[in-house]
Amino acid sequence: MAFAESWNIRSRARECHLTGRAFEDGENIVTVLFPSQEGGFDRRDYCADGWEQHAPEEVPAPFSVWQSTFRPPVREEKPEIVAKESAEDLLRRLVEEDDESTENVRYILAVMLERKKLLRETDHQAAATGILRIYEHRKTGEVLIVRDPNISLEQIESIQEEVSTMLGSGGRQPETEQDGSEKATAEESPGESGGLQ
Repeated sequence: MAFAESWNIRSRARECHLTGRAFEDGENIVTVLFPSQEGGFDRRDYCADGWEQHAPEEVPAPFSVWQSTFRPPVREEKPEIVAKESAEDLLRRLVEEDDESTENVRYILAVMLERKKLLRETDHQAAATGILRIYEHRKTGEVLIVRDPNISLEQIESIQEEVSTMLGSGGRQPETEQDGSEKATAEESPGESGGLQ
């Protein structure tokens, strides 16, 4: 089985994993990612006391640990700017698909959303495949793990153009659509000429 380069991990819990106590708005919490037996990651959120009380021998060694402030997940009632929603949706979909050809696009989208203050980088970890950057969605607490492809300065402009094109075409890669339409035209041509004879 291939080692996945990206993960989309559930949003923050509403209560401490150990004590079961509901988090209060503004409370400092500890988020921990543990490697799961299925090959991904399990997320656990602890209150400060719960994390201090947890028994390290009862859980595997954490992959990543960070502190944050608990904010209850909110659903936006008013629509945000379409480009922001499209960028978030596109990043989520590409992370779930984990197609190697979109690795650069995923990273640029994550950086773009970080600059727009929608994501924040909470940690980074070295892995056999490179640096894995761990992002947390500021509003929902959702965690996205994206591999840093170490993009060169010469590549950035073309990748940004690819991101813009995908956002403008509803998240689809135009090359794929164009190839499909060219194939359809080529397939139709023999039938049309055969009908004229």
